[in-house]
Amino acid sequence: MNQTAPKSLRLQIALFGKVNAGKSSFLNLVAGQQVSITSPIAGTTTDAVEKAMELLPLGPVLFIDCAGYGDETALGAERMKKSDLAYSRADVIVWLTNASDFGDIDRRFLRKCSDDKRKVMVVFNKIDLNLPSDDMLAEVKNCGVSDILLLNSLDSAAREKNIASFKQALIKLAPEDFIVNVPLAGDLVEPHSHVILITPIDIEAPKGRLIMPQVQTIRDLLDHDCTVTVVKENDYCCVLENLKNPPSLVICDSQVVKKMVSETPENIPCTTFSILFSRLKGDLPLMTCGAYTINNLKDGDKILIAEGCTHHAVEDDIGRVKIPRLIRQYTGRDLQFDVYSGHDYPENLKEYALVLHCGGCMLNRRENLSRIELAAHLGVPITNYGMAISLTQGVLNRVLFPFQKMM
Repeated sequence: MNQTAPKSLRLQIALFGKVNAGKSSFLNLVAGQQVSITSPIAGTTTDAVEKAMELLPLGPVLFIDCAGYGDETALGAERMKKSDLAYSRADVIVWLTNASDFGDIDRRFLRKCSDDKRKVMVVFNKIDLNLPSDDMLAEVKNCGVSDILLLNSLDSAAREKNIASFKQALIKLAPEDFIVNVPLAGDLVEPHSHVILITPIDIEAPKGRLIMPQVQTIRDLLDHDCTVTVVKENDYCCVLENLKNPPSLVICDSQVVKKMVSETPENIPCTTFSILFSRLKGDLPLMTCGAYTINNLKDGDKILIAEGCTHHAVEDDIGRVKIPRLIRQYTGRDLQFDVYSGHDYPENLKEYALVLHCGGCMLNRRENLSRIELAAHLGVPITNYGMAISLTQGVLNRVLFPFQKMM
């Protein structure tokens, strides 16, 4: 992966701290350029600033420079909402502070991280002005913080030393997914297996390219020394008939899952891209249970359609049109569907009988899990588009078969 890697595949590092703690100066230090505007005036960063870069040996990362805590301006509360969104999606949290200004806001944030079981690194900035006392460092460690850095973001002479310390701490804090290569589909088959991917080219398909889940699946299978055949749904039977040996696995887009299952012999395992991403980005058993709750929906129930990206909805949009239509037809119930896009997530989540999430290909694992965990905490069932489609088409058990030993 390199500078072209999408946000969802980057280690996302959120920089938090009180106003004028030096977050932007720290980001500029790491990036080696002026990414964020710096000023002695408190509240200079008014919205989250993102910077994608390559940070070896971790690879592609995304820094999120958040607005400062303690912002008492008219828009302070709105800026904090944006910071809260960054908190939910961050893989690693960095809290910047300084010894002369360490206080209750710092303590509350670190206690929140501890309560949420979030890994956090504390950077004491501006050590040229004041060093933290031993008691202050002990207090921070008692909040569950294991990594504490002391530096001056404006000290260019010490830049390489400070960045090396920062990267060493990141390697310890980064989720295992970013240190160990987690397979998407390659562990479902033996090396040198043949896998068929069925990829419809319809009005929602991007012109001139495949969608990200398909591309990621192809790459993962190639990395596991598999042979991959990519076909459109109308050519699948012909390809299958002409094979000397049956494929080890068939993967399809959820919109053609019923057709794929009807044309695939029982002895050939099959699944969908959406189910692969349920496992990669979330909690497959929990999402499976969520799918089966569709059978229990009642008239008047509210269902949340959660889209991980913002996009221009087409006439027969999968999330906004097709799935609501399928579920209404399947249940025979009068249901209400609400749509939330991008990083937005409703504060009234408990009012919903079910969350139907997209595949999450544009969200990182942390943000996707954060949404799943929030729904589970509130007792709201959650599943994704593909699993809901497979249930309504009567084939969910069949496409979950390749994962039966893992559930």
